[in-house]
Amino acid sequence: MSEAKDMVSVLTKDHEEIKEYFRKIESATDAKSRRDAADELTAEVARHSVAEEMYVYPAARDVLPDGDQLVDEEIKEHAEAEELLKRWEGMDGDDPEFMTVFGQIKQGLLHHIDEEEEPKLFPQMQQRLSAEQLDDLGEKITKAKKLAPTRPHPSAPDEPPMNKVLGAPMGMIDRIRDKMSGRSTG
Repeated sequence: MSEAKDMVSVLTKDHEEIKEYFRKIESATDAKSRRDAADELTAEVARHSVAEEMYVYPAARDVLPDGDQLVDEEIKEHAEAEELLKRWEGMDGDDPEFMTVFGQIKQGLLHHIDEEEEPKLFPQMQQRLSAEQLDDLGEKITKAKKLAPTRPHPSAPDEPPMNKVLGAPMGMIDRIRDKMSGRSTG
């Protein structure tokens, strides 16, 4: 059975992976496991967010009647998550604030996921884009995630064209840092 490649399937799969990282963090029995799962979650959220900002949100601005307002709200939520992830990145898995910040991240991401999946973004995009357009977006998202940063960069541009120009070089630098430090990125 082949895996679906359309925009909604790709992003919904990402959302399920994010939720799985939540479970890994909550069930971790030691600080290192908790930190490793947090790094994997952070990398997935960073890749996912960059891909959405590069391709999904510009398309939503173009095809949805309230696209600008909706995308502005989504980008604001991404920025809030990035700030929390950046703060969290410097914490050890046994830091007293670690799980508190995790709770804030989880709450924000679950809210964001719910808004995208129902009723705001995905259903509206499915109504206004052809199957070919949705497949094309899914392919672009998949490719973008392979080059996207793995760490939060709250001050990086979140809209084209600069996010596309800077995304791959930042991703390369992040991957080098991850490799040198042994950071787990899933």
